[in-house]
Amino acid sequence: MTTTSSHSAVTAPEAAHKRSVSQKVGIGISVLVGAFLVFDAAGKLANVQQVKEGTAALGFPPGQALIMGIVLSICVLVYAIPRTAVLGALGITAYLGGAVTANMRVEAPLFSTVLFAVYFGVLMWVGVVLRRPGLLRVAGITR
Repeated sequence: MTTTSSHSAVTAPEAAHKRSVSQKVGIGISVLVGAFLVFDAAGKLANVQQVKEGTAALGFPPGQALIMGIVLSICVLVYAIPRTAVLGALGITAYLGGAVTANMRVEAPLFSTVLFAVYFGVLMWVGVVLRRPGLLRVAGITR
């Protein structure tokens, strides 16, 4: 006796093609996110004047930008390695949470500045999930 599935019939090559397309999109998103974060970390590590001024405007001593740059660089490096990408994404999420808090403290504009880190973090996780769809099962979102 054969049972029919309520899902439409998709052949294995079609499913593999769909997976590869979503994984490619996830890789593209992750590369863009990584490039932005590398640029951010490089500015902090290079001790650029605008970065020192921005750090001071958020209420931090200008020298803290170097520490932030080191922490961000480590998180991005871990994020760039496929095996440890989820761990890197968790570190970056924590870093972005600090950015939200720092911007809230100085009463920066909500949607354009404070929530930018949230938008960015969501985009980062979309890229990670597209690269590793099994994460949805771990999070209990799918079975």
